[in-house]
Amino acid sequence: MNTSYKVKFWEIRPNKSKPKPGKPAKVISYTVRWTVGGREKSQTFQRSAQANNFLSDLRQAAKNGEEFDTDSGLPRSMLPTEAEENPVRTWLEFGVAYIDMKWPHAAPTSRDGLTETIATVSPVLVRDDAPDAPDAKTLREALRAYYLAPQDRERPRPLRIAEALTWLEKASLEMPDVAKPANVRAALNALTQRLDGKPAAAATVARKRAVLHNAFEYAVELEEFDRNPIGKVKWTPPKLAEQVDWRVVISPRQMRECLTAVTYVGIRGRGRRLRALYACMYYAALRPAEAVALHKDDCTLPSTGWGKLVLSRSLPESGSRFTDEGTTHAKRGLKLRPVTEVRTVPIPPVLVTILREHLTEFGTAQDGRIFQTERGGIVGSTAYGDVWAQTRALALTPGQVASPLARRPYDLRHAGVSLWLNSGVPATEVAERAGHSVKVLLQIYAKCIEGQQDGANRRIDDALCE
Repeated sequence: MNTSYKVKFWEIRPNKSKPKPGKPAKVISYTVRWTVGGREKSQTFQRSAQANNFLSDLRQAAKNGEEFDTDSGLPRSMLPTEAEENPVRTWLEFGVAYIDMKWPHAAPTSRDGLTETIATVSPVLVRDDAPDAPDAKTLREALRAYYLAPQDRERPRPLRIAEALTWLEKASLEMPDVAKPANVRAALNALTQRLDGKPAAAATVARKRAVLHNAFEYAVELEEFDRNPIGKVKWTPPKLAEQVDWRVVISPRQMRECLTAVTYVGIRGRGRRLRALYACMYYAALRPAEAVALHKDDCTLPSTGWGKLVLSRSLPESGSRFTDEGTTHAKRGLKLRPVTEVRTVPIPPVLVTILREHLTEFGTAQDGRIFQTERGGIVGSTAYGDVWAQTRALALTPGQVASPLARRPYDLRHAGVSLWLNSGVPATEVAERAGHSVKVLLQIYAKCIEGQQDGANRRIDDALCE
């Protein structure tokens, strides 16, 4: 550090705004000017009292014979300490930094998951001596809608939101304290509960834990932690079901009845517009995001026999706040595959016929999408979820409606993959068509469809009688 005792002070200079016609200029700030070793220094303040106090401190230091730093212009007594120059970050500050690091290259659904996880654990990673916390719902709203996502940080904040964030900023634990086992356990336990206090789904807990683990890994990378503290805590997450519940799997006969019933749902042909969409999920085992993104050019639909779909894109749905385009759907490649990779799915004549009928009746959207709303928009999950719920009520018995049988449109994909497996198609071929590894396929999708148990029992009976 270069120092000097040669210090000179000037009077405080008021800075005025540009005068408007007929009105005098207003003082908007005050600048303190001085030199150290012949080098001019200045610092501006909004209030005159602040400027006067600062200048008074400088003069007092010079009167006391202190050395002045020629770079900063400050006396030794006013130089920041090491702790002030390298302040310890709080968890909340780190959480924002982690999201900013991940955001540019993350998919919209991943961005949603990032903010959801940090918002879940931040209210429990606070000091024990912090004042009473605001309402949990207000805290979650403040973090999710006004603080964590980059584009939300400039939104005007209602008073209750501003107060909740002020509380959290002051109460948030410093990073060294976050690594303590008790606080890590508190964060992990927070992942297991929904905002209403009910247990969170095991899949949700697993997803959030993965985000938290990755955040801690980033803290290790930044040398905030020596090592990932999750490994120090003996914590058992809720057991994650690795197999599809056989009760959700719908049979071919039941599916045919549903595809007939859906044509009677809604007004202005709403259900008819979605008939082929559900058929793609069942007969081609497409994910909903893949089916919604299907283009006419992706399809080979001969007049007779089998056809094929060549898939290269998907339209996963997320909040518009999480997409770069500000839309609810983001254009993506196939799940867990390189952007340029495609997947070919042979489709049976029944699906070929349904798609040909759909194109004849409804045509395509301007960009070639097969499925569209009445105004040409992208079909949303709420729309096809609501129509499917009404379809089940029409096509299934009351007992089946109350059961898990095909409760969600995604269950149609489960049924399609299960049908292929139980038809004797090799697992390698099924995995290729479904867009999975063989390992994942056998862990998750190897279930029998409803109605095949009797046949299996007969084969076992025949074997036992030999």
